[in-house]
Amino acid sequence: MEDQNNEAAPASPAGALPPKVTGIGGIFFISDNPQATREWYAQHLGLETTDWGATFTSRSADNPDEVTSLQWSPFPRGTNYFAPSTREFMINYRVQNIEALVGQLAASGVTILDGITSHDYGKFVHILDSDGNKLELWEPA
Repeated sequence: MEDQNNEAAPASPAGALPPKVTGIGGIFFISDNPQATREWYAQHLGLETTDWGATFTSRSADNPDEVTSLQWSPFPRGTNYFAPSTREFMINYRVQNIEALVGQLAASGVTILDGITSHDYGKFVHILDSDGNKLELWEPA
């Protein structure tokens, strides 16, 4: 989806969760050497890292039975994953009701960089904030 300024936000079905951010899903940043960065954090700060970085799990204060996660990942310099932003970081926000949220954002004139994609672990879409920072929105599966 590209910058759909003139479209009305779709109505949420009755009983659907309100479209909103519910937490931070990930912190992504540029590194000159992601492998060395992961190793440094593992050695000095005790992070259990993989090729994808590190995953922190926690429980929701509002719903203690719900386990949430935050992904920490260094990306190689030169990656296009943060484009069109020129910043060296990207925040992933955990959201609920991503379809309705994207509709509201588009109706408000927020730049939507791509369509919602679905994976086994959730749905994703990318937007730009008012400073031109690329943000990733993630609705966990």
